[in-house]
Amino acid sequence: MALETYVVDASTTRDVTLRERTDFWSEHVTSYQGRMGYGYPRTEDFHAGTIRQCTDTHQLVMFWSDTIRYTRTAGQARHDPDEGYRLLLPVAGEIVLRQDDQEILLAPGAGCLLTFATPFEIRQDAPMRALIMSIAAQEVNGRLNRSSPLTAGLDLTSGLGRVVGDMLTGLHEERNTLTSGQFDAVSDRLVELLCMLAAGDDRPTAPGHLADVETVVRRYIREHAADPDMTGVTAAQALGWSLRQVQLALRHAGTTPRELIREERLRLVRDRLRAPAYRHMTITELAYASGFSSSSALSTAFRRRFGVCPREMRHAGPRPSAIRAGVD
Repeated sequence: MALETYVVDASTTRDVTLRERTDFWSEHVTSYQGRMGYGYPRTEDFHAGTIRQCTDTHQLVMFWSDTIRYTRTAGQARHDPDEGYRLLLPVAGEIVLRQDDQEILLAPGAGCLLTFATPFEIRQDAPMRALIMSIAAQEVNGRLNRSSPLTAGLDLTSGLGRVVGDMLTGLHEERNTLTSGQFDAVSDRLVELLCMLAAGDDRPTAPGHLADVETVVRRYIREHAADPDMTGVTAAQALGWSLRQVQLALRHAGTTPRELIREERLRLVRDRLRAPAYRHMTITELAYASGFSSSSALSTAFRRRFGVCPREMRHAGPRPSAIRAGVD
Protein backbone atom coordinates (compact mmCIF):
# COMPACT_ATOMS: atom_id res chain seq x y z
CA MET A 1 0.00 0.00 0.00
CA ALA A 2 1.42 3.40 -0.98
CA LEU A 3 1.59 6.28 1.44
CA GLU A 4 -1.41 8.53 1.21
CA THR A 5 -1.04 11.81 -0.64
CA TYR A 6 -3.13 14.83 0.25
CA VAL A 7 -4.24 16.71 -2.85
CA VAL A 8 -5.97 20.06 -3.24
CA ASP A 9 -7.08 20.99 -6.74
CA ALA A 10 -9.37 23.57 -8.33
CA SER A 11 -11.41 23.50 -11.55
CA THR A 12 -13.85 25.95 -13.11
CA THR A 13 -15.88 26.13 -16.28
CA ARG A 14 -13.85 29.21 -17.20
CA ASP A 15 -11.10 26.80 -18.23
CA VAL A 16 -13.08 25.83 -21.35
CA THR A 17 -15.03 27.58 -24.09
CA LEU A 18 -18.63 28.72 -23.59
CA ARG A 19 -20.03 25.87 -25.69
CA GLU A 20 -18.07 23.24 -23.78
CA ARG A 21 -18.96 24.32 -20.26
CA THR A 22 -21.98 22.09 -19.54
CA ASP A 23 -20.28 18.99 -20.96
CA PHE A 24 -17.17 19.81 -18.97
CA TRP A 25 -19.17 20.18 -15.76
CA SER A 26 -21.09 16.93 -16.25
CA GLU A 27 -17.89 14.96 -16.85
CA HIS A 28 -16.03 16.71 -14.04
CA VAL A 29 -18.62 16.07 -11.33
CA THR A 30 -19.19 12.48 -12.46
CA SER A 31 -15.45 11.78 -12.24
CA TYR A 32 -15.33 12.25 -8.48
CA GLN A 33 -18.95 11.83 -7.32
CA GLY A 34 -20.33 9.06 -9.52
CA ARG A 35 -22.77 8.72 -12.38
CA MET A 36 -25.66 11.22 -12.38
CA GLY A 37 -27.90 13.11 -14.77
CA TYR A 38 -27.63 16.87 -15.26
CA GLY A 39 -30.31 19.38 -16.21
CA TYR A 40 -29.20 22.80 -17.45
CA PRO A 41 -31.85 25.47 -18.08
CA ARG A 42 -29.04 27.56 -19.61
CA THR A 43 -26.55 25.71 -21.78
CA GLU A 44 -24.51 28.77 -22.72
CA ASP A 45 -22.06 30.56 -20.45
CA PHE A 46 -22.67 28.19 -17.52
CA HIS A 47 -20.60 29.19 -14.47
CA ALA A 48 -19.43 26.57 -11.96
CA GLY A 49 -16.35 25.39 -10.15
CA THR A 50 -14.90 23.19 -7.44
CA ILE A 51 -12.12 23.10 -4.89
CA ARG A 52 -11.47 19.49 -3.96
CA GLN A 53 -9.43 18.14 -1.03
CA CYS A 54 -8.80 14.42 -0.90
CA THR A 55 -6.66 11.55 0.32
CA ASP A 56 -7.22 7.87 -0.38
CA THR A 57 -9.58 7.88 2.62
CA HIS A 58 -11.54 11.14 2.62
CA GLN A 59 -12.84 13.75 0.19
CA LEU A 60 -14.26 17.24 0.76
CA VAL A 61 -15.43 19.47 -2.09
CA MET A 62 -16.51 23.10 -2.14
CA PHE A 63 -18.61 23.64 -5.27
CA TRP A 64 -20.54 26.52 -6.76
CA SER A 65 -22.66 26.86 -9.86
CA ASP A 66 -25.51 28.52 -11.68
CA THR A 67 -28.99 26.94 -11.70
CA ILE A 68 -28.84 23.17 -12.26
CA ARG A 69 -30.65 19.91 -11.47
CA TYR A 70 -28.83 16.69 -10.51
CA THR A 71 -30.57 13.32 -10.68
CA ARG A 72 -29.50 9.78 -9.90
CA THR A 73 -31.76 7.05 -11.24
CA ALA A 74 -32.21 3.47 -10.09
CA GLY A 75 -30.39 2.33 -13.22
CA GLN A 76 -27.41 4.56 -12.50
CA ALA A 77 -27.27 3.35 -8.90
CA ARG A 78 -27.35 -0.24 -10.15
CA HIS A 79 -24.71 0.11 -12.87
CA ASP A 80 -22.44 2.45 -10.89
CA PRO A 81 -22.93 1.16 -7.31
CA ASP A 82 -21.98 3.45 -4.45
CA GLU A 83 -23.15 2.60 -0.94
CA GLY A 84 -21.53 5.69 0.53
CA TYR A 85 -23.05 8.87 1.91
CA ARG A 86 -22.56 12.56 1.25
CA LEU A 87 -22.77 15.26 3.90
CA LEU A 88 -24.20 18.29 2.10
CA LEU A 89 -24.05 21.79 3.59
CA PRO A 90 -25.05 24.94 1.65
CA VAL A 91 -22.82 27.94 2.32
CA ALA A 92 -24.79 30.41 0.17
CA GLY A 93 -28.12 29.89 -1.59
CA GLU A 94 -30.63 27.05 -1.20
CA ILE A 95 -30.90 23.44 -2.34
CA VAL A 96 -34.01 21.26 -2.68
CA LEU A 97 -33.36 17.55 -2.12
CA ARG A 98 -35.79 14.72 -2.90
CA GLN A 99 -35.04 11.13 -1.88
CA ASP A 100 -37.02 8.18 -0.51
CA ASP A 101 -40.37 10.03 -0.80
CA GLN A 102 -39.03 12.92 1.25
CA GLU A 103 -38.32 16.51 0.22
CA ILE A 104 -36.28 18.97 2.24
CA LEU A 105 -35.10 22.53 1.67
CA LEU A 106 -31.52 23.16 2.69
CA ALA A 107 -30.25 26.66 3.44
CA PRO A 108 -27.01 27.82 5.10
CA GLY A 109 -26.88 26.34 8.59
CA ALA A 110 -28.82 23.19 7.63
CA GLY A 111 -27.10 20.07 6.39
CA CYS A 112 -28.13 16.55 5.47
CA LEU A 113 -26.80 13.09 4.77
CA LEU A 114 -27.89 11.45 1.54
CA THR A 115 -26.96 8.11 0.09
CA PHE A 116 -25.93 7.40 -3.50
CA ALA A 117 -27.30 3.86 -3.17
CA THR A 118 -30.86 4.94 -4.07
CA PRO A 119 -32.31 7.48 -6.53
CA PHE A 120 -32.43 11.18 -5.67
CA GLU A 121 -32.95 14.63 -7.16
CA ILE A 122 -31.08 17.78 -6.15
CA ARG A 123 -32.23 21.13 -7.50
CA GLN A 124 -30.91 24.64 -7.10
CA ASP A 125 -32.82 27.45 -8.76
CA ALA A 126 -30.21 30.19 -8.33
CA PRO A 127 -26.45 30.51 -8.02
CA MET A 128 -25.26 28.81 -4.85
CA ARG A 129 -22.20 27.50 -3.03
CA ALA A 130 -22.00 24.36 -0.87
CA LEU A 131 -19.67 21.86 0.81
CA ILE A 132 -20.03 18.14 0.20
CA MET A 133 -18.06 15.46 2.07
CA SER A 134 -17.94 11.82 0.93
CA ILE A 135 -18.32 9.29 3.77
CA ALA A 136 -17.88 5.52 3.49
CA ALA A 137 -21.02 3.51 4.17
CA GLN A 138 -19.48 1.50 7.01
CA GLU A 139 -18.65 4.71 8.88
CA VAL A 140 -22.37 5.57 9.03
CA ASN A 141 -24.33 2.30 8.94
CA GLY A 142 -22.56 0.69 11.86
CA ARG A 143 -22.76 3.73 14.11
CA LEU A 144 -26.40 4.52 13.30
CA ASN A 145 -27.59 0.90 13.00
CA ARG A 146 -29.13 1.51 9.60
CA SER A 147 -28.45 1.36 5.88
CA SER A 148 -31.12 3.62 4.45
CA PRO A 149 -31.29 7.17 3.07
CA LEU A 150 -30.87 9.86 5.71
CA THR A 151 -32.41 12.98 4.22
CA ALA A 152 -33.57 14.57 7.46
CA GLY A 153 -32.16 18.05 7.91
CA LEU A 154 -29.39 18.54 10.46
CA ASP A 155 -29.26 21.80 12.44
CA LEU A 156 -25.68 23.05 12.24
CA THR A 157 -26.31 26.41 13.91
CA SER A 158 -25.94 25.49 17.59
CA GLY A 159 -24.55 22.92 20.00
CA LEU A 160 -22.91 19.84 18.53
CA GLY A 161 -24.31 20.76 15.10
CA ARG A 162 -22.39 24.02 15.13
CA VAL A 163 -19.21 22.16 16.06
CA VAL A 164 -19.70 19.83 13.08
CA GLY A 165 -20.40 22.76 10.75
CA ASP A 166 -17.39 24.72 12.00
CA MET A 167 -15.12 21.69 11.55
CA LEU A 168 -16.36 21.21 8.00
CA THR A 169 -15.81 24.84 6.99
CA GLY A 170 -12.50 24.90 8.87
CA LEU A 171 -11.25 21.89 6.90
CA HIS A 172 -11.97 23.80 3.71
CA GLU A 173 -10.56 27.13 4.84
CA GLU A 174 -7.30 25.57 6.10
CA ARG A 175 -6.91 23.33 3.03
CA ASN A 176 -3.50 24.69 2.07
CA THR A 177 -1.94 24.32 5.53
CA LEU A 178 -3.01 20.75 6.35
CA THR A 179 -1.02 17.55 5.92
CA SER A 180 -2.59 14.26 4.86
CA GLY A 181 -2.47 13.01 8.45
CA GLN A 182 -4.16 16.12 9.80
CA PHE A 183 -6.85 16.09 7.10
CA ASP A 184 -7.64 12.43 7.75
CA ALA A 185 -7.60 12.84 11.54
CA VAL A 186 -10.03 15.77 11.50
CA SER A 187 -12.24 14.01 8.94
CA ASP A 188 -12.38 10.88 11.12
CA ARG A 189 -13.48 12.88 14.13
CA LEU A 190 -15.93 14.94 12.12
CA VAL A 191 -17.69 11.76 10.94
CA GLU A 192 -17.83 10.46 14.50
CA LEU A 193 -19.45 13.70 15.74
CA LEU A 194 -21.78 13.79 12.75
CA CYS A 195 -23.10 10.33 13.62
CA MET A 196 -23.60 11.41 17.23
CA LEU A 197 -25.59 14.38 15.96
CA ALA A 198 -27.69 12.28 13.57
CA ALA A 199 -28.40 9.76 16.34
CA GLY A 200 -29.46 12.46 18.78
CA ASP A 201 -26.72 11.06 20.97
CA ASP A 202 -24.74 11.58 23.89
CA ARG A 203 -24.22 8.72 26.26
CA PRO A 204 -27.27 6.41 26.26
CA THR A 205 -29.06 6.02 29.57
CA ALA A 206 -29.71 2.34 28.80
CA PRO A 207 -27.54 0.14 26.60
CA GLY A 208 -30.42 -0.97 24.42
CA HIS A 209 -29.49 1.04 21.33
CA LEU A 210 -26.55 -0.66 19.69
CA ALA A 211 -25.54 2.33 17.58
CA ASP A 212 -25.46 4.62 20.61
CA VAL A 213 -23.41 2.13 22.60
CA GLU A 214 -20.97 1.70 19.72
CA THR A 215 -20.53 5.47 19.32
CA VAL A 216 -19.66 5.94 22.98
CA VAL A 217 -17.33 2.92 23.03
CA ARG A 218 -15.50 4.18 19.94
CA ARG A 219 -15.05 7.59 21.53
CA TYR A 220 -13.78 6.11 24.80
CA ILE A 221 -11.29 3.80 23.08
CA ARG A 222 -10.01 6.62 20.87
CA GLU A 223 -9.46 8.89 23.89
CA HIS A 224 -7.66 6.14 25.88
CA ALA A 225 -5.88 4.29 23.06
CA ALA A 226 -2.44 4.98 24.57
CA ASP A 227 -3.31 3.13 27.79
CA PRO A 228 -1.42 -0.19 27.51
CA ASP A 229 -3.76 -1.84 30.01
CA MET A 230 -6.96 -1.04 28.12
CA THR A 231 -9.00 -4.04 27.03
CA GLY A 232 -12.61 -4.66 26.14
CA VAL A 233 -13.23 -5.54 29.78
CA THR A 234 -11.69 -2.35 31.19
CA ALA A 235 -13.50 -0.19 28.62
CA ALA A 236 -16.85 -1.79 29.49
CA GLN A 237 -16.22 -1.36 33.22
CA ALA A 238 -15.28 2.31 32.77
CA LEU A 239 -18.50 2.94 30.86
CA GLY A 240 -20.65 1.00 33.33
CA TRP A 241 -21.71 -1.74 30.91
CA SER A 242 -21.03 -5.44 30.59
CA LEU A 243 -18.43 -6.81 28.19
CA ARG A 244 -21.21 -8.69 26.41
CA GLN A 245 -23.11 -5.45 25.71
CA VAL A 246 -19.97 -3.82 24.28
CA GLN A 247 -19.12 -6.88 22.19
CA LEU A 248 -22.66 -7.04 20.80
CA ALA A 249 -22.64 -3.38 19.76
CA LEU A 250 -19.25 -3.68 18.05
CA ARG A 251 -20.11 -7.00 16.42
CA HIS A 252 -23.11 -5.30 14.85
CA ALA A 253 -20.66 -2.80 13.31
CA GLY A 254 -18.37 -5.57 12.07
CA THR A 255 -15.57 -5.31 14.62
CA THR A 256 -14.50 -6.41 18.11
CA PRO A 257 -13.05 -4.58 21.13
CA ARG A 258 -9.58 -5.96 20.40
CA GLU A 259 -9.69 -4.95 16.73
CA LEU A 260 -10.99 -1.48 17.56
CA ILE A 261 -8.30 -0.90 20.20
CA ARG A 262 -5.60 -1.98 17.73
CA GLU A 263 -7.02 0.25 14.99
CA GLU A 264 -7.13 3.32 17.24
CA ARG A 265 -3.57 2.70 18.45
CA LEU A 266 -2.39 2.38 14.86
CA ARG A 267 -4.10 5.65 13.95
CA LEU A 268 -2.46 7.27 16.97
CA VAL A 269 0.98 6.05 15.88
CA ARG A 270 0.37 7.18 12.31
CA ASP A 271 -0.56 10.69 13.45
CA ARG A 272 2.43 10.89 15.80
CA LEU A 273 4.86 9.72 13.12
CA ARG A 274 3.76 12.68 11.01
CA ALA A 275 3.87 15.20 13.87
CA PRO A 276 7.08 17.23 14.44
CA ALA A 277 6.44 17.17 18.20
CA TYR A 278 7.21 13.43 18.28
CA ARG A 279 10.32 13.44 16.07
CA HIS A 280 12.57 13.04 19.11
CA MET A 281 10.99 9.69 20.04
CA THR A 282 12.37 6.41 18.74
CA ILE A 283 10.02 3.87 17.20
CA THR A 284 10.34 1.75 20.34
CA GLU A 285 9.46 4.70 22.58
CA LEU A 286 6.57 5.59 20.30
CA ALA A 287 5.28 2.02 20.45
CA TYR A 288 5.19 1.99 24.27
CA ALA A 289 3.73 5.52 24.42
CA SER A 290 0.90 4.46 22.09
CA GLY A 291 -0.16 1.34 23.97
CA PHE A 292 1.81 -1.37 22.14
CA SER A 293 3.69 -4.06 24.06
CA SER A 294 6.80 -3.82 21.86
CA SER A 295 8.21 -2.20 18.74
CA SER A 296 7.99 -5.52 16.88
CA ALA A 297 4.29 -5.83 17.70
CA LEU A 298 3.79 -2.29 16.41
CA SER A 299 5.81 -2.87 13.21
CA THR A 300 3.95 -6.07 12.34
CA ALA A 301 0.50 -4.54 12.86
CA PHE A 302 1.47 -1.24 11.22
CA ARG A 303 2.78 -2.87 8.05
CA ARG A 304 -0.30 -5.07 7.81
CA ARG A 305 -2.57 -2.00 8.16
CA PHE A 306 -0.72 0.66 6.13
CA GLY A 307 1.60 -1.34 3.85
CA VAL A 308 4.80 0.26 5.18
CA CYS A 309 6.73 0.04 8.42
CA PRO A 310 6.64 2.95 10.92
CA ARG A 311 10.19 4.03 10.06
CA GLU A 312 9.33 4.28 6.34
CA MET A 313 6.30 6.44 7.05
CA ARG A 314 8.34 8.74 9.32
CA HIS A 315 11.08 9.19 6.72
CA ALA A 316 8.52 9.91 4.00
CA GLY A 317 7.29 12.89 6.03
CA PRO A 318 4.06 14.82 5.48
CA ARG A 319 3.01 15.37 1.91
CA PRO A 320 2.15 19.00 1.06
CA SER A 321 -0.97 19.83 -0.90
CA ALA A 322 -0.45 19.49 -4.61
CA ILE A 323 -1.86 22.86 -5.56
CA ARG A 324 -2.54 25.93 -3.51
CA ALA A 325 -6.00 26.42 -4.89
CA GLY A 326 -8.00 29.63 -4.93
CA VAL A 327 -11.67 30.38 -5.35
CA ASP A 328 -13.24 31.33 -8.67
